[in-house]
Parts: sequence; structure tokens; C-alpha cells
Amino acid sequence: MFKKVILVVSFGTSYKETREKTIDAFEKAVAERFPDWEVRRAFTSRMIIKKLKERDGIHIDYVEEALQRLVDDGVSDVAILPTHIMNGVEYDDVARITAKYAEKFQSIILSRPLLSSDEDYDDAIEALNNTYFERFFGDSSDNTAIVMMGHGSDHHANAVYSQMQLKLFTLGFEHVYITTVEGYPSFDDTMRLMAGHKYSKIVLIPFMMVAGDHATNDMASDEEDSLKSKFESAGCDVKCVLEGLGEQKPFQNLFIERFNEMIKE
Repeated sequence: MFKKVILVVSFGTSYKETREKTIDAFEKAVAERFPDWEVRRAFTSRMIIKKLKERDGIHIDYVEEALQRLVDDGVSDVAILPTHIMNGVEYDDVARITAKYAEKFQSIILSRPLLSSDEDYDDAIEALNNTYFERFFGDSSDNTAIVMMGHGSDHHANAVYSQMQLKLFTLGFEHVYITTVEGYPSFDDTMRLMAGHKYSKIVLIPFMMVAGDHATNDMASDEEDSLKSKFESAGCDVKCVLEGLGEQKPFQNLFIERFNEMIKE
């Protein structure tokens, strides 16, 4: 029987509340946009898959398991929709596994991550402006800075954060900064970039699909080395926004419309 499946692939999160607001909500939006396709889920973080199974009794397929299940179920056409920010380690793994299964389906296609082409940065910044910048800057950004925290990586794709920072500045968003937990720019790099301004208020936002462990602990906790604590130590009033990109309609639409263009092609 002819059967088409969209496999939504996310890094994953063990935080139930943000999973419902981001991954669940996004998959629901995909299902509504493509009613002729079945929507399934896979995660790329084996650690999160293991934790969910052991702690909550929830089984989530890894990408290869999900594709093998599609083969076993007799699915003919597969479209893979990753929710990753960049062409990093996780996305490379998805691409490698997709290629491995290329001959097992009538068709199998893989959409690109959030930031790939030059146009993607413009689209993402427009979505950020509609979602966050207009909300927190209002009529004036005097003495206020928005700092967006990405994950970071030692993969060469980590350069997307620097390109995003430069794009923000050249488009006039001079009080918006990108920092990372495990890459460049680090928090110290971002602080040096901000040194010429006297900000009294900092808005911290995760530049991640989900507001999970990193957003909760590395960004918003009261631990001494969190972003929140470091900015407070510098004398700033800090507001933490525990919202993942995945729960924002503009970002859901970005992924879905790009995916729709690929399906048409």
C-alpha cells in the first residue's frame, strides 16, 4: 500500500513541559500542514533517548531505528524534516544515515537545518524580530541588550553563530548578541563585544529549538557560572525567557515552508 511518512528529527529533550511546547507543537503543526502524510518522530541524542526510557518509560526511536521501522512497515516515500539549527555533528549523522537507507524506499529526501543559505539568516532574524526583539525592545532599546544563547560545537558549522552575529549588526540590531555554551563566541567573548555599551537590563533567550537543560541551568539558574548570575554580578537587571524557538509560530513556519518547497521540487 502506498504510504508517505514525514520523519521529524529533533535533538530531543528530557524536559516534558518544553517538549510539549516545542517538539510536540511543531509535529502537530507539520501534521496539520501535510494531512496526506503520516508524521513520526526520531531523536538524535542517544543520551536523551536512554534517559526517557529509563526514567519515564518513554521509547523514542533513534534516526536509524525510525528508518528501519519505516522499511519494516512497508513505507514507500519518506521525507525527513530535521529541526537542527546548523549543519553540525547531529545533522551530519542524519544525512549519513539517510544516505544509507536511500535504496530502501521509492523516495527519501532530507530537508536542511535552520541556518544553511545566506537567505536563511535573513529569514531567521526576521522571525527573531517578530518573536522577541519587538517584544523586549519596544519603542527603544536604550540600556537594554538581548543575549541569545546557542549550544555551540567544535564542528566547523559553529561558524553560524559568528555569521548570525555579524548579520544582526549589519541589519541594525546592534544590541542583540549571540553567545554559546560550548563554542565560539563564549560568554567572555560576548562580554568583550558588549564592553562599549552601558547596559542596565539584559534579556536572556535560548537560541535553541527547546528550552531544556542548557536554558534552565546554563542560562537561567542561580548557579555561580550561569549567564544570569554573571550578568547580575556585573550589575545588570536580568530577565530570562525560557522559550524555545520551536514553540514560536514564525520558526515553525520557517521550517515548514522550506520543507514544503523541497517536497514540491
